Amino acid sequence: MNNFYASAECSRNPELLGKPLAVCGNEKDRHGIVLAKSMEAKKFDIKTGDKISEAKIKCRNLIVVNPDFDLYLKLSRKVREIYKEYTDMIEPFGIDEAWLDVTGSVRLFGNGEDIANELRKRVKAETGMTISVGVSFCKAFAKLGSDMKKPDAVTVISKENFQSKVWLLPVGDLLFAGRSTVETLKKFGIYTVGEFAASSPDFARKILGKNGYGLWLVAKGLDASPVAYMGERSPIKSIGRGITCVDSLKNDEEVIRVIHELSSLVSEKLVLERLEANSMQIIIKTDDLDVKVYSSNFIFPTDNKTEITEKAVEIFLKNFVWAKNIRAVTVRTFNLIGSSAPQQIELGYDMARREKLNNAEGASISIKERYGKNTLFAGCRLKGTKIPSEKPEYSVLPTSSFGI
Repeated sequence: MNNFYASAECSRNPELLGKPLAVCGNEKDRHGIVLAKSMEAKKFDIKTGDKISEAKIKCRNLIVVNPDFDLYLKLSRKVREIYKEYTDMIEPFGIDEAWLDVTGSVRLFGNGEDIANELRKRVKAETGMTISVGVSFCKAFAKLGSDMKKPDAVTVISKENFQSKVWLLPVGDLLFAGRSTVETLKKFGIYTVGEFAASSPDFARKILGKNGYGLWLVAKGLDASPVAYMGERSPIKSIGRGITCVDSLKNDEEVIRVIHELSSLVSEKLVLERLEANSMQIIIKTDDLDVKVYSSNFIFPTDNKTEITEKAVEIFLKNFVWAKNIRAVTVRTFNLIGSSAPQQIELGYDMARREKLNNAEGASISIKERYGKNTLFAGCRLKGTKIPSEKPEYSVLPTSSFGI
């Protein structure tokens, strides 16, 4: 869906159509950046991530609205209801994107390009928003095609033309080819998709690790990952919770209060998903937007709030050196396993303490379910956490169906 948040606002309020519009976070909670912009705002070189003040300098007549995620979710579901009429193989990729496998629908609705154009027209007529569609023989190139021509457009990448259409593009245009991957490939003189495709799978594995081979298959047009059936859920790869604080964190005590809150929320999600974590990360963003990532492993897989909090605090205190104040904190758990999976007990591990913690956690969950989520919380929260009033979103990452 093109410029989704901005388009959704125009769908609700047609008076905004044709005007420079930016959907921006709350400045009071230090989320005052551009989240989405209309085509008219793009003409003023307004970019996602610009500060509101910067965007208004670029365009004096810029209209700024706060995000309404309930509206965006409602419209996203409405669009997917349209998709359902053409296939039951629908795999969401964020709130505004999805893959559709229409192989089994061509006898009813025509070929892939015909279906894409029909979807494009229906979404525009029924929601007032536009979509760009990529049609291809594999998921990666369908995604690439959807980005090649915007707005309200269809791009076809076939087995016959993909080399001429894709191989001259920068390698960074490939799905899952991030900045680090691009910089690594540049060191070997590889700048385009075709140059990467011309390398060997062993080379890809050697310089990019286990993900390199999957990316090489994508570049070669050999991606065979299936589109999931509607409602099918990929295994969860990690669970995290992060927040940009309303004011800078200036000492260990203030950071630890935030870690307590985030760890509690991560623990609740792990329990809900019946998962336990073997590893965790603390991600720190300082006021100059420098990002530090610190990782460690648990002695024993856990979903317990106290153990997650203690490990997070330990990682932070051991690694972070105060040079700048802290703007944002994220607690992330990964290497997840099912909570019912058999586990090897470590020699010397204090199982008695763990049992007490789990019993206490179970009692805490029962009390919260009966009397409300805020009936129990860490005592350090009484001094304030500098966490904004709006709730941060979970970061729940599924295992990639591309093997990447």
